[in-house]
Amino acid sequence: MDSAPPQTHDDDDDDFPEAPRVPAGAKNYMTPEGHRRLTEELRRLWTVERPAVVETVAWAAGNGDRSENGDYIYGKKRLREIDRRIRFLRKRLDAAEIVDPARQTNRDRVFFGATVTYENSRGEEHTVTIVGIDEADLDRGRISWISPVARALLKAEVGDVVELRTPGARESLEVIAICYPDAGS
Repeated sequence: MDSAPPQTHDDDDDDFPEAPRVPAGAKNYMTPEGHRRLTEELRRLWTVERPAVVETVAWAAGNGDRSENGDYIYGKKRLREIDRRIRFLRKRLDAAEIVDPARQTNRDRVFFGATVTYENSRGEEHTVTIVGIDEADLDRGRISWISPVARALLKAEVGDVVELRTPGARESLEVIAICYPDAGS
């Protein structure tokens, strides 16, 4: 990157209320894949999208009356959105602690990065991978390490029955399988 993106602010998480917060005092654990994805998004925003929007805004500003210039108004709004996202990503990446699940030596227990198959009390099997808060994607079976299911499963072994506590109920989950990626994959 040619120059540094705008500095971060303590309230940047407020710009993205849909983004889960890192618990106070906790580290922002992230897989190498998740770190690469966020780093690439930051690079793309800073080196591709932002310069293109700045160019559009400069062109639109040169066209005269800005109050009714849609290109100028939309461009300035988009520029603010990009800058907020850049600040947010920088803050998250600066606080990231990369944990490579392929390097996990204790593969008999559930830790960050594990792919876990469990059965609930209704006999339904589910497979999830425990990842960082910015990597969670329920549609792909990727859950945040701070989610209730992940917290219940952490440190469990195959055959263990753990208790999932949610605001509405308690449920038993039996760990069926634990898998970690192989080193180098």
